[in-house]
Amino acid sequence: MRLLSAVLLLGFSMLHAEPDEVRVEDPGFVDLFNGKDLSGWIDVNTSPETWSVRDGMIVCTGHPLGVMRSDRQYENFVLIVEWRHMESGGNSGVFLWSDAIADSKKPLPNGMEVQMLELDWPKLHLLKDGTLPPVAYVHGELFGAGSLTGIPDNPRGKRSQSIENRCKPKGEWNRYVVVAVDGTVKLSVNGKFVNGIRESSVRKGYLCLESEGGEIHFRKIRIMELPGGMADETNTAPLISGK
Repeated sequence: MRLLSAVLLLGFSMLHAEPDEVRVEDPGFVDLFNGKDLSGWIDVNTSPETWSVRDGMIVCTGHPLGVMRSDRQYENFVLIVEWRHMESGGNSGVFLWSDAIADSKKPLPNGMEVQMLELDWPKLHLLKDGTLPPVAYVHGELFGAGSLTGIPDNPRGKRSQSIENRCKPKGEWNRYVVVAVDGTVKLSVNGKFVNGIRESSVRKGYLCLESEGGEIHFRKIRIMELPGGMADETNTAPLISGK
């Protein structure tokens, strides 16, 4: 917990920066996207047309449903992701500590999902009586996908919901800062920590970007690795092809 507290205090201005705010380069981070091509990322079960690079951004068409993964595993880290949906009700996410195993029968892998939803999603998925659900399913939810489990800070069933809706609508950039340490995840959305989940059943694995039906852009993906901690063979995703 001391390590997690220190990380949450580290770089206070960086963690609370808005997506388009002029700021000093994030210290101690390396780019997982070079702005030119998809080096460092491996398609798992989508298509050659799903992911491309344009104008310094990763462009995902949203079709078919599936993911691409990082070329190596990560344990404890701070991850910065800037993203924007281009369609009303767009759905996507980034998976942490994933096994990155997916196919046509199981198109999404096991992992800790950090949800990315466009603000119109609830309006396009009303209840049968035409009303909004009592607790709107929106951006920033944290949950174990597949067999991965965790304990939500702000429960909505097995998921943890954001305590405040800070996302911007389609066409506008959002900035997630994700702190992942020893099975605990804390999420900052556009300058404020709004969600958390703990005691993840997996604590080391791949990062995955999700294709889920709508066009989404990513323009910055940066990571600062932290010292190793509580991950062992019982809570580490299997390696793929020696990676």
